[in-house]
Amino acid sequence: MWCRRLAGFYPVAKALQTHVVRKQVLRSSIFHKNVTSVPRWFSTAPEVNVCSWVLHKDHLEVFYSGTCMRFNYVWLRDHCRSASCFNAKTNQRSLDTASVDLDIQPAQVRTDETTLYLTWPDGHITRYGLEWLVQNSYEGQQQQLVQPRILWNERIYKEANVPSVSYLEFLETNEGLRNFLHNFLLYGIAFVDDVPATREDTERIAERICHIRETIYGKMWDVTSDFSREDTAYTKLALDCHTDTTYFQEPCGIILFHCVRHEGTGGRTLLADGFYAADQVRHQHPNDFELLSNVPLKHEYIENIAGNNNHMVGIGPVLNVYPWNKELYMIRYNNYDRSVISTVPYDAVQQWYSAHRKLTNELRRPENELWVKLKPGKVLFVDNWRVLHGRESFTGYRQLSGCFLSRDDVLNTSRLLGLKA
Repeated sequence: MWCRRLAGFYPVAKALQTHVVRKQVLRSSIFHKNVTSVPRWFSTAPEVNVCSWVLHKDHLEVFYSGTCMRFNYVWLRDHCRSASCFNAKTNQRSLDTASVDLDIQPAQVRTDETTLYLTWPDGHITRYGLEWLVQNSYEGQQQQLVQPRILWNERIYKEANVPSVSYLEFLETNEGLRNFLHNFLLYGIAFVDDVPATREDTERIAERICHIRETIYGKMWDVTSDFSREDTAYTKLALDCHTDTTYFQEPCGIILFHCVRHEGTGGRTLLADGFYAADQVRHQHPNDFELLSNVPLKHEYIENIAGNNNHMVGIGPVLNVYPWNKELYMIRYNNYDRSVISTVPYDAVQQWYSAHRKLTNELRRPENELWVKLKPGKVLFVDNWRVLHGRESFTGYRQLSGCFLSRDDVLNTSRLLGLKA
């Protein structure tokens, strides 16, 4: 492939800083069968990256800033940022994609130190910044995370000494809210201290970020051991680590927990970074990671009690990854709510159980478990797409107030405060 050759030429071209050998444009006649590709090398100032490119029959190959990128010609025409093709005020495409010839080829191609120029058969000129192409190419995206994060186990999290935010800072200052969201985005959990131990103040904390997501449990909910809902959470039993609402088509993004009252013993909250555990499986057992990322399962919630009649079904793999870079963006893990495994052929069932066991073993390693005693006044936010939670059994009366937030809304608030999310 030309990418390998271009990668080899790159340090030589940069060292010699050869003057432009041929800057003339290449016309569409280059695509004759007897000429499949022609390389061009361009020099730049010493402090600037060298750009080289090769025309192929159906795509342009560009080597810049250490990245070899391939762009289909129809893609290059469709993403044109000229005033007639893209509305810079609304950040929306104006070009009618359906009007672009699927076999379009550029009539001319050239580059300078910062920009790629393409002239199309109708005379229209498209300009792309080379850095923009690196950021937005398939190859460039493979090297990036959609959301920066810090994976953690108990030791890593405790050594990070992540600070909590006070109730007043959180409510009254953008800096306090921004610091809170910064920690939440990195670790998937964050705490607010000194919150009045009431359901109303818990709701106030939630609405400081965004609207509360109303579900079958209502807007705000209280978890006690009265079995008022047909769910193990409404008992005094210990709960293994899990994510919530796996039986939703779109599981809830963020959970708030506030223990407003506990008269008894036990009841510590268990937290585990599901992404950290999955990453261990990825490196030690890549085939099992792949299996857990591709096999869809059904989760369901069935209740018929006290006028609550619900039968909800959510479908998706345990590990959800972006296909272009295999970045994990959601874990759907709940052994309580997992339905009958009917979406896996018999000859893959044993492999699935083996892969699931490896992930479970990682989640249950003592060094991967963070135990926190939630007391009145301490509110915990949990990224339900990433961090699993559970609890130890308890005695006495325990009331946990909480709610769900939409992930999109939380990320939007974070971006408005200048955070990458």
